[in-house]
Amino acid sequence: MKFFVDTADTAEIKALAASGLLDGVTTNPSLIAKSGRKITEVIAEICGIVEGPVSAEVAGTEYDQIMREAAVLRAIAPNVCVKLPLTPDGLRACKTLTGEGTQTNVTLCFSAAQALIAAKAGATFISPFVGRLDDIGQDGMELIADIVEIYDNYPALTTEVLVASVRNPIHVIAAAKIGAHVATLPPAVLRMLYHHPLTDKGLAAFLKDWAGTGQTIA
Repeated sequence: MKFFVDTADTAEIKALAASGLLDGVTTNPSLIAKSGRKITEVIAEICGIVEGPVSAEVAGTEYDQIMREAAVLRAIAPNVCVKLPLTPDGLRACKTLTGEGTQTNVTLCFSAAQALIAAKAGATFISPFVGRLDDIGQDGMELIADIVEIYDNYPALTTEVLVASVRNPIHVIAAAKIGAHVATLPPAVLRMLYHHPLTDKGLAAFLKDWAGTGQTIA
């Protein structure tokens, strides 16, 4: 499974990239707004930190405006992945951009039917939002399982399932067991994957015993 980080905080991205865990980055208008910076500047800096796809989202909702904004975003760097809304105009733009060789991420997916038509439009990634479904009493992982099963039935569909709105490590492991291709995680959730109380307890015991030897290695 590939790990993307879901943030526009370049300091966080640099720190996580140094770990070797990052395969890409996702952003959205809310994250860009939180950064307080121009979207073109933020995306350019992120693209200089990571080699993998960096999702930059359009704000337009009509085809012509989407395409004008996509032209600006994809000119920033070769690894920009244009993020598009799952709407008729968004999917039309997806088809055009994919045909021109631009990576696309179709976002705000909440049904298997939506995922199927996004794949038909040639999306590089589909972003189902599992946490938001859980919030309204539905099973977000059931949606992931449905999408993976449908895509597996049709080898001609090359769209990757990018699990979004991830709230905890349980979401990550469940998605990996189902066979999702990518999970995009907030920095705090990505760091949770490191931790287990028995790891912390064991390390503390090892260090205590080592200190008692009076030795140094270097």
